[in-house]
Amino acid sequence: MAKEISLATVKKHNKADDLWIVIENKVYDVTKFRLEHPGGEDSLVDVAGRDGTKEFIDVGHSLEAREIMKKFYIGDLAAADIKKNSPISTSATPTETGEASISNAPPTAPKQCCILH
Repeated sequence: MAKEISLATVKKHNKADDLWIVIENKVYDVTKFRLEHPGGEDSLVDVAGRDGTKEFIDVGHSLEAREIMKKFYIGDLAAADIKKNSPISTSATPTETGEASISNAPPTAPKQCCILH
């Protein structure tokens, strides 16, 4: 079972030399990755100590970026801190299940993160 980490604990790790972030209800210690981050150190420092899911999704990180993230995973956000009405759920996404996403909105090109595409 994964370690549960409270949002209060994540908030304490909000500096470049001690940098934790939450992405899709998972907690990552990216302190050692910040200087290697293709999008620059500042993009990680901007979301240090908080949920950076929206920013992560908005950039359109690749599957390779998601693979890299795995080595920085340290636990799950505590259940009490997961927003009930969050657009991010813990269930599988259409991409993960191999299903197509259905939308009436016109297609737009996703933003891509730096070199990880």
